[in-house]
Amino acid sequence: MTTLLAIETSCDETAAAVVRDGREVLSSVVASQIDLHTGYGGVVPELAARAHLEVLGTTVDAALCGIDGGWNAIDAIAVTRGPGLAGCLLIGTAYAQAAAAARRLPVVGVSHLAGHVYSAWLADLELEPPFLALLVSGGHTDCVELRDHGTAIRLASTRDDAVGEAFDKAARMLGLAYPGGPVIERVAGAGDAARFPLPVTRLEGAFSFSGLKTAVRYVVRDLGTAELDDAGIPRDPAVIAAIAASFQVAAVEQLAEGLGAAADRTGAEQVVVVGGVAANTALRTAVRQRLSGLRVVVPPLHLCGDNAAMIGAAGWHRLKTHGPDMVSFDADPALALFA
Repeated sequence: MTTLLAIETSCDETAAAVVRDGREVLSSVVASQIDLHTGYGGVVPELAARAHLEVLGTTVDAALCGIDGGWNAIDAIAVTRGPGLAGCLLIGTAYAQAAAAARRLPVVGVSHLAGHVYSAWLADLELEPPFLALLVSGGHTDCVELRDHGTAIRLASTRDDAVGEAFDKAARMLGLAYPGGPVIERVAGAGDAARFPLPVTRLEGAFSFSGLKTAVRYVVRDLGTAELDDAGIPRDPAVIAAIAASFQVAAVEQLAEGLGAAADRTGAEQVVVVGGVAANTALRTAVRQRLSGLRVVVPPLHLCGDNAAMIGAAGWHRLKTHGPDMVSFDADPALALFA
């Protein structure tokens, strides 16, 4: 039995969790920075790193406070070493390495992307590889085949913007709040998606959202100055809702069709949708419809966004397959591992 302390600081969420044997989440704490970055319309890396520095210790304490024995119950430490914002990753890895050295515990650096893949494994106790994963977030849009624990192949990725980033940018063009995903989903519910039809990009073995983002800009521009306020935002809430609805339809269709094509190509029988954008109800519905004959797993909302429980699950498997890392391992902002 292995009890892991897991730490996640790759972007704008400071998170810590205690996970036993990779699947039993004993505690999970997330300190969000959304309020800090909302006024800027996106994550400011320096502010994010400073916020991690301020709250990481208390976040870890909160994760440990309900655990019998506290630190003495911990057998190993897992921490996100990449990909992500360099300064943010350094805060988490330095803390984990220092704690591991002080308490003479094994430590393992984990891919944030592998964490998202394993969030589905946490959510469904019967799920085992092989399966396809559609990983959709603010920084990543990838389709991955987890062939076995420790072995993953990327089948498709975005050629430009991640889908979550496209949601944020579309929201900004419509005068909506950050982060864009939740607010576009909410506003789109009252919109007529057919009023401003937007193109659905289709690429073999890839995704692309830059064209969709540009199409939104052109739709807003072509409304004419009389329909826009001084900031270039549509004045009519019904217009905003319609554009948001059309954007969501086009983005979701591309994702569902891309995952479906990968499933058809590989003969997959199980698929999962993970990452922050997996919280989108329209995407969940579209994937289940497109892949109705397959087993579809989508984690609950608390496992879709960045969290440390998923890092604990991925870290447990990495310890089993690769063993612990040297305490002096480096953070890697460009790390592209999925297992």
